[in-house]
Amino acid sequence: MGKAENVTGSPAAQHQLDLVPDALLAGRAADGDTAAFEALARRHGPLMRATARRLTGSQADADDVVQETLVQAWKQLDNLRDPAAVKGWLLRIVGSRSIDHLRRRRNHAGLDAVENQVEHDAKPQAADPEHSAVITSRVEALKAALAKLPEEQRRCWVLKEFNDQSYEEIALTLNISQASVRGRLARARITLARMMEEWR
Repeated sequence: MGKAENVTGSPAAQHQLDLVPDALLAGRAADGDTAAFEALARRHGPLMRATARRLTGSQADADDVVQETLVQAWKQLDNLRDPAAVKGWLLRIVGSRSIDHLRRRRNHAGLDAVENQVEHDAKPQAADPEHSAVITSRVEALKAALAKLPEEQRRCWVLKEFNDQSYEEIALTLNISQASVRGRLARARITLARMMEEWR
């Protein structure tokens, strides 16, 4: 039987929903309250979009991933066992949808996005041309090193270093165990440290 839509209309009511805990919102959304679901989307949408952007390397794909995630989540909320874990559940769907997009595009886990972020984060602040040249060379070396990482290691590294996600969140996003996350991150860090040895 489908959800019976229960829309809370006024802006004041919507603002109040923004203060409601995830567990209550998820429970109400599962019962068909679209306003509660929209509150969840507003709350977690930015992180979902940022995660999809990092993984796909495309803002357009990220927007598609978020929309697909919300559609899937709305249809499957009844299957969510722990309403308080809705954030991780949404991120797991984002991860799965992002990987689907990557497979269709046959790219390398959003490497373009990684390179752009590396350049942005390491952009020289000083006007010293010599210092700027050193920073630029280091950025290029890091980009080259990231390109050589296996896809599954690069995904974990991006989510940890750029999205600042916990091991648990990465595991949920990529639908793998926390032990696998730790192992992949450890191997990625060892490889990057070895490749970047001359820049220490």
